[in-house]
Amino acid sequence: MQKVLLTWLGVTDIKSSRQELGGTLGPIAGAITDRNYKQAYILSDFSEQATSKYKKWLENATSAKASIRNVTLKDPMDFGSVYDLAKQMAIEIQNSHKEENIVFALSPGTPAMAAVWIILSKTLFPHVELIESSIQDDKGNYHVRTASIPFEISAERVMDMLRDPDEKLNLLFQNLPPKTDKFPGIIYKCEKMERVVTLARHAAVRNVPVLLLGESGTGKEMIAKIIYTQSLRADKIFVPVNCGAVSQDLIESELFGHVKGAFTGAVHDKEGRFKQADKGTLFLDEIGDLDFDLQVKFLRAIQENEICPVGGDKPCKVDVRIIAATHKDLIDEVAKGNFRSDLFYRLGVAIIHIPPLRERGKDIDCLIDYYMARINEEFAKQVCYKGPKEISSAGRIVLRNHHWPGNVRELENTLKRAAMWTPDSTIDKQDILDSIISVKYKADSDVLNQPLGPHLKINELIDKVAKHYLLRAWKESGGNKSRAAELIGLGSHQTFDDWMKKYNVV
Repeated sequence: MQKVLLTWLGVTDIKSSRQELGGTLGPIAGAITDRNYKQAYILSDFSEQATSKYKKWLENATSAKASIRNVTLKDPMDFGSVYDLAKQMAIEIQNSHKEENIVFALSPGTPAMAAVWIILSKTLFPHVELIESSIQDDKGNYHVRTASIPFEISAERVMDMLRDPDEKLNLLFQNLPPKTDKFPGIIYKCEKMERVVTLARHAAVRNVPVLLLGESGTGKEMIAKIIYTQSLRADKIFVPVNCGAVSQDLIESELFGHVKGAFTGAVHDKEGRFKQADKGTLFLDEIGDLDFDLQVKFLRAIQENEICPVGGDKPCKVDVRIIAATHKDLIDEVAKGNFRSDLFYRLGVAIIHIPPLRERGKDIDCLIDYYMARINEEFAKQVCYKGPKEISSAGRIVLRNHHWPGNVRELENTLKRAAMWTPDSTIDKQDILDSIISVKYKADSDVLNQPLGPHLKINELIDKVAKHYLLRAWKESGGNKSRAAELIGLGSHQTFDDWMKKYNVV
């Protein structure tokens, strides 16, 4: 039986139908032409007029019959509404077609739309085929390939998107192998880090790109190195590159190399990091800082396994496994036009979200013990060593209640400062307070610098500020309302409780 296509209508498809992209077919028509689908079911949040014109063009440009449903989205990046609409239409099509003959197209639409197709294929529709399409040549012909995407797409994202996450996660994880020993070097007890380690274990043994997301200091590079050491390329080279630390003028040469005379100062040929990492693993930290124009060349390098040095005209093949990391929200960066969606899809085969320290509960005690043991061992080798040091109960309470904007890295450095400055064997509360560096953040321009006028909603701004500080105090106090009231200058725990109720916090 002929397979049928289910997809969202994307901006590129609309522009292609209007001949705004040099005669290219666009992802939907390209997929239909390449795979010869006879029926296409399309969800569209464009105007009915634009949708109708596209349907007419599509049926003239291809041999497929198109069935397009107009829907209304408040925001095309809203996972909830995208999920509900896609699920509803997929169920309807499943009732009229055999499930194994349905195909979800990932390329058209927003990142949220693509992510939802992946979620549906890993939960309610496990037999559905996923495809992605891209321009194959200079003539604008499209090439379609089946997307092989394992479950490692971020359990955190799954939980946020699905209405009934527990049941769906059971389906998602039902094929997990038995648990093995924890990754060496990762100290944790909490469920969030357990999930990170589970995903990392699966990503490690598969030759797929890995994208690590998380705030600065959460340990992205450590997890990248552990994935590498547990991978099939562990006996090959590991090459790290901090994309944010290299100037944009030099980053292309840094990654791809250059030939002699390519630019002023290029006095000899230079081998780039891709070439150095051939057969091994390339770790690209702060990938979100990569220049937009350079992202095109980077995409080609990982898509075609081919690079060309700056100033050169002879491309060469490379076999590199990519592990990338960033503290930025790449889905948001894609929506803003700062990061290419096609590169995001290529990198985001195995997406792992690393939680900040403040969300890891009692992990902080494990980490305190771990780093204090390391610090004592390090200091024991120094001439001024006077014996091991330990944290008092009061000192631990301060550490537990701190917000840790710098995450694990900040915790380690704070403990090292406290151990260095404290003359006694016990590091007490005041020693910890003296060792914590209070970082002053710029005022929130969205709150304090709004233009005056009828559109200003002062009550909403006040709510935003109140909720922010109430929730922050609640978390940093560990749920102790008296301590939380102290942290934000309220008189008592009763007053704090009243404010919590007023602003509907927790």
